[in-house]
Amino acid sequence: MSRITQKTDENHVDGIVLVSRKARENLRQIESYREHRRNLCNWLLNLGKSPEKAEGYARSTTQMRMWRLDKFYRWIWNNVEDGYTESITTEHADQWMQHLAHQELSAQYKSDCQKSCKTLFKWKNWRSDRDIDWDPAINYTGYTGTHSPRDFVTREERRQLREAALEYGSVPAYDGLSHRERDRWKAHLAQRFGKPKSEVTPADWKKANSFKIPSLVWTSMDAGLRPIEVGRAKVSWVDLGNAVLRIPKEESSKNTENWTVPLLDRTATFLKKWLEERQQYDRYAGSDRLWLTREANPYTTQSLNHVMKRLCEIAGIDRTHRKVTWYSIRHSTGTYMAREEGLGAAQQQLRHKSERTTMKYDQAPVEDRQDALDKID
Repeated sequence: MSRITQKTDENHVDGIVLVSRKARENLRQIESYREHRRNLCNWLLNLGKSPEKAEGYARSTTQMRMWRLDKFYRWIWNNVEDGYTESITTEHADQWMQHLAHQELSAQYKSDCQKSCKTLFKWKNWRSDRDIDWDPAINYTGYTGTHSPRDFVTREERRQLREAALEYGSVPAYDGLSHRERDRWKAHLAQRFGKPKSEVTPADWKKANSFKIPSLVWTSMDAGLRPIEVGRAKVSWVDLGNAVLRIPKEESSKNTENWTVPLLDRTATFLKKWLEERQQYDRYAGSDRLWLTREANPYTTQSLNHVMKRLCEIAGIDRTHRKVTWYSIRHSTGTYMAREEGLGAAQQQLRHKSERTTMKYDQAPVEDRQDALDKID
């Protein structure tokens, strides 16, 4: 249940400290920081737990998350940025998680710090109606005493996912089906496209074998696209002649510089076919979005993870005891790019502002370490 919070003095909300003593000692921007924190604190108390239900966190929970986030901000100011900023990013959060990994702190403390960061981005999304998507490189949820990057897919699994993308949603050729088989597939397509079976035509067979998913998956695997970048991707990014994506800095998720991201020639071919096909669909009329869902919405983390689950099912990739998400594609691209071409190439391909962020991909994949064991045994 939401509640109205009272400002007991300029530096407190319900007794919760807005600007800590350590922050006051070093800040010239105290007033700006205080109001920034006040807005966050009020949101946590009144809406933070479930904004759609106007349900806030308990005062004790809010107090601890405000305290941890103050430490997070101060660490960023002192160790990453050249002083004060309120523009905290997911890259900053990953850098703090990496810092915590090397500290002698309890597993519970590290997990609580991560929860606080997730709450911060939830607030930022609510304020700006954006989709700030943070899938931590180091996951402390259910922390057991060790830390590791998210599961990434192996080289063989990358090949399987590419092939699965070509099979995703495909149906047999219309002319090659018997009357009974054709009737069964008509029922399937009627359900898929939300229309009566009597209205399913041969054109729906062609529509079912779309190049949307192959172009989306192959482009994401080449470029290591974040979910938010898939959702934002525009037709204007695609340079087919040079087989690259050109992402302007104002449309980049990190908003730091223009990026030119190379693609495989076959990926460019799939994009070309998709751009030709895309013109036939009403949902794209007047839109520059490169890909939309069936509901004409931009893709999100949730919808892309659903695609990934289906791809794994088609490819026969076992996800038991693994957290395979859309981010697993990005992590594998970074890992193998760093392995083959070095951190500099991985940094450019993944569009990282800082090489420190890319360093988490500077690791030998499992199969490479297995080869090494064979050599030294």
